[in-house]
Amino acid sequence: MSTEMIFYLVCGTSAAIMLIYYIKRRRRLVSAFFGVFSGLAALFLMNRFGGAIGGDLPLNAFNVCGSMLLGIPFVALMIIIKYL
Repeated sequence: MSTEMIFYLVCGTSAAIMLIYYIKRRRRLVSAFFGVFSGLAALFLMNRFGGAIGGDLPLNAFNVCGSMLLGIPFVALMIIIKYL
């Protein structure tokens, strides 16, 4: 199994977990907004300052959508995949 296939499986599983998490929360909208904004903030910080640790992530449509949907776990997985 290739690393790309593992990445897609982990992202799909993470998306399902995040969807279930947001549905079960009492304040669904606030939780979703917090997840979106924290993911975008993590992506922006890694884009801006990630070069110092070797984890520079570009701001493209895939990364922005992934970080909006999955939040910080997506950004962390992208850094891990970059090192593999």
